[in-house]
Amino acid sequence: MVDAAVPHDEDANAADKPDQLIIVSGLSGSGKTVALRTLEDLGYYCVDNLPAALMPAFVQAISQGPDALQHKLAVGVDVRNRAENLNRLPEILAELKRTNIGYRLVFLDTRDEVLIKRYSETRRRHPLSGDGLALADAIAEERRLLKPMLALADRVVDTSHLNVHQLRRLVITEMGMPAGAMTLLFESFAYRRGVPTDADFVFDARCLPNPHWDAQLRPLSGKDAPVREWLDAKPEVAQFGDDLRGFLASWLPHFESDGRSYVTICLGCTGGRHRSVYLAERLAEHFRQHYAQVLTYHREME
Repeated sequence: MVDAAVPHDEDANAADKPDQLIIVSGLSGSGKTVALRTLEDLGYYCVDNLPAALMPAFVQAISQGPDALQHKLAVGVDVRNRAENLNRLPEILAELKRTNIGYRLVFLDTRDEVLIKRYSETRRRHPLSGDGLALADAIAEERRLLKPMLALADRVVDTSHLNVHQLRRLVITEMGMPAGAMTLLFESFAYRRGVPTDADFVFDARCLPNPHWDAQLRPLSGKDAPVREWLDAKPEVAQFGDDLRGFLASWLPHFESDGRSYVTICLGCTGGRHRSVYLAERLAEHFRQHYAQVLTYHREME
């Protein structure tokens, strides 16, 4: 499923040198947007569809800024770039090396039949379909144009069998997570759409008071202040949250000592917009005081 390409140059990306830049490329429909959004959740400064020729100047400008964002940059480079920029990629990466910028190029690949199915299900247009190409021909042309990126990739990931949650997990554990750290993901969901398949813990919040029945709160979510205040005022919600915090505080260290690098805690309610979102956010706020990487994902709001 995941294949590592031979590193293009040991000196350019030595194992003991942190990467300033992650370059995400790949076929349209392979998951580049999910990968970039996940890196953004991890604190990376992300830019999608950056002209490849601007990468060295972009990294230098951001790294020298007042926010000191070095080692936390990611760019998406794909077929929307001009062909001449893609063909100049070896030269552009050599320029990054000359300016002492550490980088990693990750290429997301997917089988043609899977891409065709994804486009059929989402009804999105392929970036090259405007040239009058049928979908299969557009994919073939895209593969041809992206050959320079694929040839230079440090990491090639086949996303044919990965869903959104699995790809996020892979990005977090293999691209964005500090060595030795355990990442927590608090995910909200709606029971009517099923329990997430990659859950390590599942907690059911349907027993709690439901803001959905308040006409003023119904259009909002558990991230909005009026909903948070409404739920904060309910004693049973406070007790539920306290019990969850205590349970997780007791057992997460056991997962960490066992070598686990990633734990997904799922919280469900009826619609996946109020109670579960509120709890996921509240728990994430609490555990960020104890763990370096704590993320939230709200399935029904994505």
